[in-house]
This record gives sequence, C-alpha cells and structure tokens, in this order.
Amino acid sequence: MIIDLIQFMMTRKKYWLLPALLALLILGTLIALSAGSALAPFIYTLF
Repeated sequence: MIIDLIQFMMTRKKYWLLPALLALLILGTLIALSAGSALAPFIYTLF
C-alpha cells in the first residue's frame, strides 16, 4: 500500500501529500510506542 501511494505521488505530481503523510506516520508511531508507558495519559490529552 505504501509503495502504491508513493507511485501515485510520483506519477500525479502530488508532492504536497508527503508532509501530511509524514506527520501522520510520526503521530501514529508516537501513540503506538507510548501506549504502554507512563506518558500515555499525557499523549492522549493532545488529541
């Protein structure tokens, strides 16, 4: 799916999608990694 998305951005010249996708990826990993830690209540208050 990620490869298809990258190919879509390259062929359609939708380079403006890259920062949004990177932000979503970073936020997703932050939530996934902090789900079991003591920081979880502070992370979830941001959303």
